[in-house]
Amino acid sequence: MTTEGRTVVPAREGRAVRVAAGQRLSVVDLEGGQVGDVFAFVPVPEGTGAAAAPPEHLSAAHTRAVTNRLFPEAGQRFVTDRRRPVLTLVSDTSPGFHDMLIPACDPARYAALGAAGGHASCADNLRRALAGTGLSVPFTPQPVNVFMRIPVEHDGRLRWLPSASRPGDAITFQAVTDCVVVVSACPQDLVEINDGGPTALAVDLRS
Repeated sequence: MTTEGRTVVPAREGRAVRVAAGQRLSVVDLEGGQVGDVFAFVPVPEGTGAAAAPPEHLSAAHTRAVTNRLFPEAGQRFVTDRRRPVLTLVSDTSPGFHDMLIPACDPARYAALGAAGGHASCADNLRRALAGTGLSVPFTPQPVNVFMRIPVEHDGRLRWLPSASRPGDAITFQAVTDCVVVVSACPQDLVEINDGGPTALAVDLRS
């Protein structure tokens, strides 16, 4: 995994990067209109006797409770399932639409939409990306869906709109603690959240 520099996340795939406390990680929409699922995990320290325990993970639900917001904004912190800070959103050059309501797409979602078996999903991308890190999770945490536009209407209904991000738009996080971040270039092509169909993202890591 990269310690600094750019990692390209091909369309419909996921990649993991190890991020040290204080480092900045930018998710860049290379071609525009592409949603990315962002997961973060805090590994159990070696020697604690709890290495087999699931890693602490970024929790969209706990973050909503801490920030009193449905959707993220610059300056806010994201917290884990133990309510501890893991990432801070430090800057955003996109139109600012990011989602913390929708779960990661998975095989059951695509089956319900009538897709043939074997359709790529963010849940599967997460598992594959974590395989090279030594981490594993028994479930798929709800991600932060960057560049995803899901407004809530006055009657409580959700709308699924195409991403409004432009080529080169980026959202940048700073790690509060050492963590592993997984980014999936969402393969959704049956609901029109990816404007023009799935394309690649990039992850830029720097001190």
